[in-house]
Amino acid sequence: MLYISDFKKMKEAQKKITMLTAYDYISGHIAEQSNVDIILVGDSLGMVIQGNKTTIDVTLQDMIYHAKAVRKGAMETFILVDMPYMSYHLTLKETKANAARIMIETGANAVKIEGASQSRLDTIKALLDCEIPVCAHLGLTPQSINKFGQYSVQGKSDKAQDCIIKEAKHLEDSGTFMLVLECVPEKLGKAISKEVGIPVIGIGAGRYTDGQVLVWHDLLGLSKMTPKFVKQYSDTKVFIEEGIKRFVSEVKEGHFPSMEQIYYPINEE
Repeated sequence: MLYISDFKKMKEAQKKITMLTAYDYISGHIAEQSNVDIILVGDSLGMVIQGNKTTIDVTLQDMIYHAKAVRKGAMETFILVDMPYMSYHLTLKETKANAARIMIETGANAVKIEGASQSRLDTIKALLDCEIPVCAHLGLTPQSINKFGQYSVQGKSDKAQDCIIKEAKHLEDSGTFMLVLECVPEKLGKAISKEVGIPVIGIGAGRYTDGQVLVWHDLLGLSKMTPKFVKQYSDTKVFIEEGIKRFVSEVKEGHFPSMEQIYYPINEE
């Protein structure tokens, strides 16, 4: 298993970091067997697993349930878990209790929160005081969809870029060990990766970040919609549909089950 200190060394050595979302036992297991550096149990499960339009509906219990399953499948991989909407927007006492539940009940290695307001910086320091490592998230922060109005590229103007760079530096100063940077111009992704000493993991942030993350379903061709920043590495949906269609056909035609799948078959002679 890689640790926080290893990711810092990878950035310094200019070795790219790989991160992949996973939501259950089998996806965690496959991610680990595929040598992914970090598994992110993302609140994106609200959209790709639960079928919601946003991540807002995901609960703390949802995250714990899925993270526990992922850990069972990936015992030797660094696991990062999203703190869902409104689980860290409360009092520091409640926030620490929520983060502690994630760490204790799932076996996660760290949590991730979105934003860089002063309250977020205070939250990060409070969690670090509990020995809970924190990864930050800037750019397009999905839990802020009601503020943004739509999922779109952030940091397009010089002013907006300067603001995000400052936020990244504040997050580093607060003690975060890593930053996920989503849906920003490549120029900004490169600038932030250069300006901060912590690893920057991009998702739609260009070629120059310290690593990349993709959603399991996007990578495998299982999503209904694929953003511009997604590369589909497998058309898994086609293979799944073909397999299910063969099953349906063989059942209807009486070819399944065959003798190989029957216990103590009846002798019809």
